Order: sequence, then C-alpha cells, then structure tokens
Amino acid sequence: MYCLQCLLPVLLIPKPTNPALMETHVMFIVLYLIGFFLERKPCTICSLVFLTAVSLICYSGVGNCIFWGSCEGHHCENG
Repeated sequence: MYCLQCLLPVLLIPKPTNPALMETHVMFIVLYLIGFFLERKPCTICSLVFLTAVSLICYSGVGNCIFWGSCEGHHCENG
C-alpha cells in the first residue's frame, strides 16, 4: 500500500473555479496519472483502490469529479 502515498493526494487537488482553467487542470491530472503509472508501476491492489475511489467520487455527484467540472452558475455549451 506504499503506492497510495502518491496517488491519494491527487484526489485532494482542488479544481479551479475559473472554467477556462478546467482544461489545463484535467490535462495536468491525466498526464500526472499516466506518468505515475508508467514510472512507478503501482501494485494491482493500489491501482484498484485508487480507481474505485475515483469512480465513487465521480459517481457521487456531477461537480465532484476531478476530470470534469459542473455547469452551475454559467452557460455551458453542448460542444
């Protein structure tokens, strides 16, 4: 479970309040996770625990996920 020491703080990084910075935040998180998994090669249990935590956080509410923001308070386009 030593691998989780570097993975769990990723869940604590606050999302930016400015919607323009959301793409940069998502790119940082994705690149960090790809680099971490390629460099450190965490064990299967740690990977499953982290992915379960991310999926539960994303499933608990639309604005809670670390990979996308919510459309509350401003106009969102349907792309």
